[in-house]
Amino acid sequence: MSTADDSKPYIPLAGLADDGWSTEDEATATCFCGAVQLSFPTSKPGLVNSFICNCTDCRKITASMFASNFTIDDRYLKHLRGRENLKTFAQEKTIASGYTMTNYFCSSCGTLMYRVGAGFPGMSILRLGTVDDFRLHETKLKPRLEQFTNSRVSWLHGVEGVRQVEGSAYKSRL
Repeated sequence: MSTADDSKPYIPLAGLADDGWSTEDEATATCFCGAVQLSFPTSKPGLVNSFICNCTDCRKITASMFASNFTIDDRYLKHLRGRENLKTFAQEKTIASGYTMTNYFCSSCGTLMYRVGAGFPGMSILRLGTVDDFRLHETKLKPRLEQFTNSRVSWLHGVEGVRQVEGSAYKSRL
């Protein structure tokens, strides 16, 4: 990805919203139809981590072979619009921690905006694909680790230069 000025946000037409933004310290994540928009910090302490997950739940809930995620401390996550438009689905049967994982979807377009795990109180797991500034995908939000590599499909070879973990890289906080 390259634009004329690599120091500026790159917010291409992607979905129906056209009001995404980013600054040095904060950015937006918007669902495909634009009904739900969040803002989040792009550095610590609010940005906790960024990672790729190959677990079977992430594969199934994203309808893909892996999920690209980043974790935000809830004290820094803001719902700019559409909180009332979010619907939830929760279960613990197949979650590796054994604790309930609640998924927050836009009720209009179905975009998975974030997940909240009972084993990780005070944090939300956002989806990298919802971030409006695509430059952040390759800079501040670039994955730092890849987990559940033991569940990765054989035709993917992992993210180069990041820590690889066979199971969960995170321990429950409970």
